[in-house]
Amino acid sequence: MIGRINHVAIAVPDVEAAARQWETGLCAVCSLPQSLPDHGVRVVFVDQPNAKVELMEPLGGNSPIAAFLDRNPAGGMHHICYEVADIRAARDHLVASGARVLGDGEPMSGAHGTPVLFLHPKDFYGTLIELEEVRD
Repeated sequence: MIGRINHVAIAVPDVEAAARQWETGLCAVCSLPQSLPDHGVRVVFVDQPNAKVELMEPLGGNSPIAAFLDRNPAGGMHHICYEVADIRAARDHLVASGARVLGDGEPMSGAHGTPVLFLHPKDFYGTLIELEEVRD
C-alpha cells in the first residue's frame, strides 16, 4: 500500500535559521518559508533527489508541534510521510486493521495541495506517520 518516502519532517524552533544552516552546512537548496494555517505550521522544504526534508516551526498558539518543541526545545524528527495512490482506500484498510487516524479521519489538503492523513504514533511503535496521496 505505501509507496516511496515523500519526506521526513523535522520540528525546529525557527525555520529560517534552520534553512540557513542546511544551506550553509549541507549546501542544500531550500524553498522559501510557507505558512500553513490549517496545519498550524510554517514550513521550508529541502528538496533532494530521493525525498524531501520538511523543516517546520509552530504557527500560532494552537500548533500541534508546539508541545513537541516544549519537550524537545532544540527540535527533532517529528514524522515520516509515505506516498499512497488512493488515500481513502489506504485509510479504510488501516482502520480495518485497527490503526487510528488522527483528526476526524477525513483527508485534508497538505502543503502541496494534495490530500494527507496522519496515523496515531502509538499504532506504529512511536512513529507519527503521514500519508500523502500522490498520483503519477
